[in-house]
Amino acid sequence: MRDIVTLACEQCKGRNYTTTKNKRKTPDKLSLKKYCPSCRTHTVHKEIK
Repeated sequence: MRDIVTLACEQCKGRNYTTTKNKRKTPDKLSLKKYCPSCRTHTVHKEIK
């Protein structure tokens, strides 16, 4: 039911985080604001394949 997804930074495209999500309840892509170590700031991280 829950799938593992990878989150990538919008600015530097670095793949920093992994998380799980329920595909039935959230069919669209995740978008979370998290800390990016390479940018050294909080940026939007979006789900990638």
